[in-house]
Amino acid sequence: MKLLLISLFFLLPAAAFAQEKAPKHTCRVLFFDGPEAAPEKLQLFDGATCREVDLPRMNFSKVYQLPAGPLNLRLLPDPPTDPAKIPVGAPSVAVAEDVIDFYLLVTSDPANPVSPVRMQVINAGSDKLKLGQMLWFNLTKNPVGGMVGSEKLVIQPNSRAILDPPASGHRDYPVNLSFRIPGNEHLYPLCETKWRHDPRSRSVVFINADPASRSPRVMVFPDYREAPPAKP
Repeated sequence: MKLLLISLFFLLPAAAFAQEKAPKHTCRVLFFDGPEAAPEKLQLFDGATCREVDLPRMNFSKVYQLPAGPLNLRLLPDPPTDPAKIPVGAPSVAVAEDVIDFYLLVTSDPANPVSPVRMQVINAGSDKLKLGQMLWFNLTKNPVGGMVGSEKLVIQPNSRAILDPPASGHRDYPVNLSFRIPGNEHLYPLCETKWRHDPRSRSVVFINADPASRSPRVMVFPDYREAPPAKP
C-alpha cells in the first residue's frame, strides 16, 4: 500500500504538469459577408468560459486565446447564467484538440433564434498555411483561373486551394483572373490588378457571388501577426 501511495504521489503531479503544458488554441474571427443588421459582437462560450468577441466584416479580429483540448464552441447573445443550461439551437462548432490555431469563419443565419449566425473552423496551423501562402475559397458555381504573381491559379466551384507565395519580398505583383459561366466555355475577365505581397503575412481569399453582377467578387483578408518579443 505504501508503494502504491508513493507511485500515485509522483504520477499525479506529472499528469497535472502534462495538462498544464498542453498548447492552448488561438483563433481569429471573421464575419464573412455579414449583413448590416447582424450583430457586431457576440459571446464565445468554450464550455467553461465566455468572452466577448468582435465580428468584423472587412478584416480578421484580434487573436483570441482559448483553453487547450477538444472544444465545443458556441456563440451567444449574452453570457450564460448557468454554463450547464445553454440555449438549445445556439450556433456551435467543434474544435479538435490538435487544431491549435484556426480561423473562426462566421456567416449569417437569420433563421437561428439564439444568434443569427453559423460557424466554421478553418485550420490555420503553421503546417497547413505558411507565411506568404494564400488560402483560396471559391464559393461560386464558376471555375476560376489565371495568374497570381508567379503562381498559376486553377480553382473549381465550391473548392479550396493553397497557393505558394506569389512574389518575394515586399513588392507589388500582378493579378489576372478569369472565370467561366457553367455551360459556357467563354472566358470572362474577373480581375486585372496589382496586389502587395508581405512575406510576413498569410492571406485568405474568397471568391463569392455578387448579387448585383454576373461577375463574382474577390475579397482578400491578410493575417499578419506581430512576432512575440525575444526572450532575454
